[in-house]
Amino acid sequence: MSIQTPQPVRGTQDIFGAEAEAFAFVVETFERVRKLYRFRRAEMPVFEKTTVFSRSLGETTDVVSKEMYSFEDRGGESLTLRPEFTAGLARAFLTDGWQQHAPLKIATHGPLFRYERPQKGRYRQFHQLDAEIIGAGEPQADVELLVMADQLLHELGIADGVTLHLNTLGDAPSREAWRLALIDYFRAHREGLSEDSQERLDKNPLRILDSKDPRDKAFVADAPQIDAFLSGEAQDFFGKVTAGLDAAGVAWTRAPALVRGLDYYRHTAFEFVTDRLGAQGTVLGGGRYDGLIETLGGPHTPAVGWAAGIERLAMLLGERGEVPADVVLAVEDDQLLNLGIRANTALRQAGFSTEMISTGSPRKRFDKAAKIPGKVLVGIAIRDGRSAFNVRSNGGAEDHLPVQAILDKLTA
Repeated sequence: MSIQTPQPVRGTQDIFGAEAEAFAFVVETFERVRKLYRFRRAEMPVFEKTTVFSRSLGETTDVVSKEMYSFEDRGGESLTLRPEFTAGLARAFLTDGWQQHAPLKIATHGPLFRYERPQKGRYRQFHQLDAEIIGAGEPQADVELLVMADQLLHELGIADGVTLHLNTLGDAPSREAWRLALIDYFRAHREGLSEDSQERLDKNPLRILDSKDPRDKAFVADAPQIDAFLSGEAQDFFGKVTAGLDAAGVAWTRAPALVRGLDYYRHTAFEFVTDRLGAQGTVLGGGRYDGLIETLGGPHTPAVGWAAGIERLAMLLGERGEVPADVVLAVEDDQLLNLGIRANTALRQAGFSTEMISTGSPRKRFDKAAKIPGKVLVGIAIRDGRSAFNVRSNGGAEDHLPVQAILDKLTA
């Protein structure tokens, strides 16, 4: 009887080779940049109580009603695999005593889970970078996060062709006045709206503004815009954010239709958008969510943050190829295996990445090693009755001289 090979779960992925190198490069760059900005690292549980997400994201949102992986544990409690980071970080801020660190600059990354239709760059298990500032109500916090995001994209080498889209949702009074005006406007055109937008009109009219349905776009173009409802305080806040970006040299463009549907979002909303990934062009997005902590039972706590899909950032990197080793060693005589191990260990302890070929036909090992991408190639053989290192470099003296110095100590 033949055994059927298990197949991967639909919507998941195995990451290997050049894709894995690009993925790792994104994470390593994020870790380096978040340290430059002194964001503290956090590790969060993969699952939380379902109420953490249903209360923060809203029972009527697509994420909660259609996309969450929720299950009942043996104790009868409903748990959910995290669909995003912000709600869990807000929960930890309240339950773990992190308020003492406010304003808290915090960053994390890892896998998230949503039951949605798999497509290019979108999976049911996916990975995100996340950065938040909790407990800071000043426009400077928004500027700090946006400058950090912009530097991340530049350090990854993918900033060309990526545009920062920026909008303001105003303060609470501004947003509410705008929301009521949108309801009046879209009700007058209700019959022409898509079915989804007709449902959103009663629950969350702001979300109609970012509808991709052609039936909605004609009405969205003439819908009331937030600027007509901004209070003086809201205008001043947005002005300070844009002035800060200008001072930091971060280019931006106004996007009046960019919204966040949930009521706890305030002031700044933003997305970094590219045209290199088709319709799903957002690579990093976020905004200010001054009312979120309150939905979880905490005190009023201003906060702002962003998230970015690691897979999408890695796709923008393209094929990075195999990273060459600093040194490739070929043990050309079995008697010299231990010398090869000593050399390999010494080089790695000195910070060189190495690969050693010491199996198969001794006569073919050097040729085999020469085919491996590497900056320096070292043959370990017996010459004139004694062990010797034959060092060759694909680059200049700066590559092989430090390696030669380490090897010389082993044969001195």
